[in-house]
Amino acid sequence: MHKLLIGALISALCLSVPVTTVHAAQGAKKTTVKKSTVKRAKASPAKASKSKAGLRRVARFEAQPRERLVKRVVVERGKRKVVYQRLTNVGTPARPTMGDLAGLNLTRDPLDLKSNVALVLDQSNSEVLFEKNANVALPIASITKMMTGLVVVEAGLDMDEVLTVTDEDVDRAKFSSSRLKVGDQLTRRNMLHIALMSSENRAASALGRHYPGGLPAFVAAMNAKAQALGMHDTRYVDSSGLSKQNVASARDLARLALAAYEHPILREFSTDPKAVVERNGRPVQFGTTNGLVTPNSGWEIGLQKTGFINEAGRCVMMQAVIEGRAVIMVLLDAKGSAARVADAMRMRKWLTALKPPGFSASGGGTAIGTVGAMGGSGYGASMAAPRTSAGM
Repeated sequence: MHKLLIGALISALCLSVPVTTVHAAQGAKKTTVKKSTVKRAKASPAKASKSKAGLRRVARFEAQPRERLVKRVVVERGKRKVVYQRLTNVGTPARPTMGDLAGLNLTRDPLDLKSNVALVLDQSNSEVLFEKNANVALPIASITKMMTGLVVVEAGLDMDEVLTVTDEDVDRAKFSSSRLKVGDQLTRRNMLHIALMSSENRAASALGRHYPGGLPAFVAAMNAKAQALGMHDTRYVDSSGLSKQNVASARDLARLALAAYEHPILREFSTDPKAVVERNGRPVQFGTTNGLVTPNSGWEIGLQKTGFINEAGRCVMMQAVIEGRAVIMVLLDAKGSAARVADAMRMRKWLTALKPPGFSASGGGTAIGTVGAMGGSGYGASMAAPRTSAGM
């Protein structure tokens, strides 16, 4: 009897050991799972944040190519259907300008200018203070509009005559933007104002069309005026500057600036930071294309005109007073608006370092005939030596 009881107890003990072991293993397994789950739960925010940050970084990197949806209408089996296509602009290298193709970008200068062409001269005596490729004729883009303004003003046309924008003024070659619509009506004065201040292409075109004899006669007058001013490297084919065939050298543009400066209306309209003009009898505000004429820019500019088309790069022609000296500054073929402004700032800093005695503070222009005092080849870079020890 005792043996039977002892045997039963031993059997029960033997059976209970594996069961306990199994339960312990299962408990351990459950605990491990829970712990791993807890670890994952704690680790997951960090990983998630890393992954999100990674995604954000990737998104920023991949967002550089611009995507846009384009709506298209297609015909399938005789039925019109609207479809949307996602187009991605991956970006293309900047096309070389005419100056680049001519090798002007290989010219080095002491100021490390990014413009392929530069010229600075003293307005009072036409002394050349700095030049770089100044005799090379290049596309001048909307600087053309300064000659447009000069011809309009000197023609003595009625500035209060109302001109109408027509389909002929729409740019079909470069599809440039404009705030003027076909049918808009403005006075010749307002057309001239926004052509010089805001570089309005349709306004410049309308000014040319409404010249006696039409646009061909106006372009002929532009070229005749250029020759009269001694601008022998200059040629115009339109009144807006959209064509790459409008070309001039920096020295020619200096002559144009000196002549245009003689007309107060051109000085005023080209240097207005903004203005309200009447379009179709309603007031509309337009602004300048040159931030250097704004009141807080620190510049004293008496005349200016900017320009840009792909073939010309960023250009500017202006009259400014720097350290009491009235100068004409021409910068052509800069790679971007920021580079154009930076070059102007470098030039001003260098001119400030000159500070010779007897700087001309006169705001008056130089007689056109004296512009011929500009000498030198104009190819390559040269500059007047600083007369003080001030550094750059």
